[in-house]
Amino acid sequence: MNPEYSSAPYPDETVALQDRGHGASPGQPGGPTGVQHTVVNVPTEPTKDYLVWSLWNFVYGNIFCLGLAALIYSVKARDRKMVGDQNGAIGHASTAQVLNIVATVLTSLIVFLVIVVPIAVVASAARPYSYYQHRI
Repeated sequence: MNPEYSSAPYPDETVALQDRGHGASPGQPGGPTGVQHTVVNVPTEPTKDYLVWSLWNFVYGNIFCLGLAALIYSVKARDRKMVGDQNGAIGHASTAQVLNIVATVLTSLIVFLVIVVPIAVVASAARPYSYYQHRI
């Protein structure tokens, strides 16, 4: 064992293989066999955090506080994304998306029931009933 390599953080056999003075390329016969690889994970698409949708539901459709819960999870997803925790960001963003969908559907349903149904009832009540006129 070489004393100059004793404090190296690498195993002795890796350092000794790199120290050989071969003219061949790594991986070729007679060349060094201790080739190191570096893997870089590059996300293809940034994680969505649904913050704008959550803000919209918080301000305009905060039924059963679902908009507030979606906003909290959206902020958590953004924080996880900034730290570099992609799995945590994806999990929080998924929860925020589900809460936003439920809040949007319930808010749309309530708007439909409060606005469209009373207009339909008033419009149908304003028509005269021809059933009673023909019966007499």
